[in-house]
Amino acid sequence: MRVLFETSEINGMKLANRFVRSATWEGMASEEGAVTPQLIRTMKDLSEGGVGLIISGHAYVSPEGQAGPWQLGIYKDELVEGLREMTDTVHQAGGKIVAQLAHAGAFGVQKLSGLTPHVVSYFEGLSKSSRHEMSKKDIKTLIFKFAEAAERAKEAGFDGVQLHSAHGYLLSQFLSPAYNRRTDEYGGPIENRVRIHLEILKAIRNRVGNDYPVLIKINSQDHVEGGLTLADSIAASKMIAKAGINAIELSGGTILSKKLSPSRVGINKQEKEAYFRQAAADYKNQIDVPLILVGGIRSLDVAGQLIKDNIADYISMSRPFIREPALINRWRSGDTAPAKCKSDNLCFGPALEGKGIHCVVEELEKNK
Repeated sequence: MRVLFETSEINGMKLANRFVRSATWEGMASEEGAVTPQLIRTMKDLSEGGVGLIISGHAYVSPEGQAGPWQLGIYKDELVEGLREMTDTVHQAGGKIVAQLAHAGAFGVQKLSGLTPHVVSYFEGLSKSSRHEMSKKDIKTLIFKFAEAAERAKEAGFDGVQLHSAHGYLLSQFLSPAYNRRTDEYGGPIENRVRIHLEILKAIRNRVGNDYPVLIKINSQDHVEGGLTLADSIAASKMIAKAGINAIELSGGTILSKKLSPSRVGINKQEKEAYFRQAAADYKNQIDVPLILVGGIRSLDVAGQLIKDNIADYISMSRPFIREPALINRWRSGDTAPAKCKSDNLCFGPALEGKGIHCVVEELEKNK
């Protein structure tokens, strides 16, 4: 297991180990997306707990791209000061942090932003509520928004940025035939559906330079009818890698992926862990960019085997760190029992009530 605790680099970003805290909606920002003391404490706990790299909760780059309440924002300059306070805290605790840049697209919440959600293309049955099909001008504006947000992230002291192109949000929707029915140069074959990613990456590089780490989170498959396939995901990632992305975090599924949902709960034995393992193996055979694997990893043995078998270069987890922000320190100290997370998803309940994400099971155990 020594390899898991070795130092490494991603485009000059030095990491203390190979464990990543995957982007998690904390529900701890202010109503306008500003950093709060509660969010700073959460990041401090993760840093002090030994996580090698923290990826922030998805930060929306434009107001109509807000996905939920109390979501972190990076859409205006006024938010930079609070973001800098958060990154300073992480660095003082010895950690590294990357800002995940996101836009919800069709899943934007109009009642929060007061703006009509943007969609890649409009089609019958998409939604009963109003939607705005993006014009080419809208696409150019979006590219600018992502680049502007990346520049803010660098100014705020983030060690890098990650593009959120997974889980059915806007960039993911561009890749997915289930959402992308366009007939222009942004629709049709995968070479067109990935175009906006390449244009965003170029625009970001023009703002932050080639030495700044830029990562992407992408679906291996959508696991919905007519969605992104593994073959197209790999094809898209090859083009993104060639364009200069520094690492790929591999995930899968969308909010609507009912067939995948059972895999995400009740992970109580090693056989249920790493449910994107085969997709990652296929990726590693074809793409020579550091691969971060997320998806149900709960034990040190599985994490170590994934690295040993060259299926992944980094291990990413989300819910285990909600229960145990110091999980990595526990494992490093010799207590190698699996993560205490029950994979019940109850942790999101408090966040939806405005209390911030936390482990309900642990709370109940403490109150017994």
